[in-house]
Amino acid sequence: MSTGKLYIISAPSGAGKTSLVRRLIAEVENLVVSISHTTRPIRPGETDGKDYFFVSQAEFQVLLDSHELLEHASVFDNYYGTAKATVEQNLTDGLDVILEIDWQGAQQIKAIRPDSLSIFILPPSTGILEQRLQDRGQDDDAVIARRMRDAVTEMSHYKEFDYILVNDVFERALTELKSIIIANRLTKDRQQRNLKKMIEALLSSS
Repeated sequence: MSTGKLYIISAPSGAGKTSLVRRLIAEVENLVVSISHTTRPIRPGETDGKDYFFVSQAEFQVLLDSHELLEHASVFDNYYGTAKATVEQNLTDGLDVILEIDWQGAQQIKAIRPDSLSIFILPPSTGILEQRLQDRGQDDDAVIARRMRDAVTEMSHYKEFDYILVNDVFERALTELKSIIIANRLTKDRQQRNLKKMIEALLSSS
């Protein structure tokens, strides 16, 4: 069995990353999203262990001190991190793994896993991004204003990523995401591993 591929997906808050990843996971086989640990408060509609592992600052520090995190970052005054063991086990099992992380985490992953592929999702405009943040109904005006400022910093790192897509029309952006995953499953190196016996049989036939 071929080992899985590690994908990094980043975007500014409100760009639609989470919605796209949820559909992607639902529609593409052998693809999982790594559930991050975070110190931020749980939001209405979220489930611990499904959306995030919600932990205290002290618990997060223990994960850091014991080197159990593959990457970590401080985002909007909260800490986020990816558990190393779970990601490595999924990849060993042949599953492709998505990390929903910011540019800080992406830099860390690229440094230790240069074979990973990174995807950055842009909004079509700052006006639409702000409207999406308002439509979520999760933040007051001051928080939205800060998220918009942070979005500029986040988007300035787009050049560090392997793929760029724009979430203007949701279904089109979803198709583009699927295309990246599927195309990378058909590379020569990966297919040589996946189809080893079949290729050997084809070449040995008289």
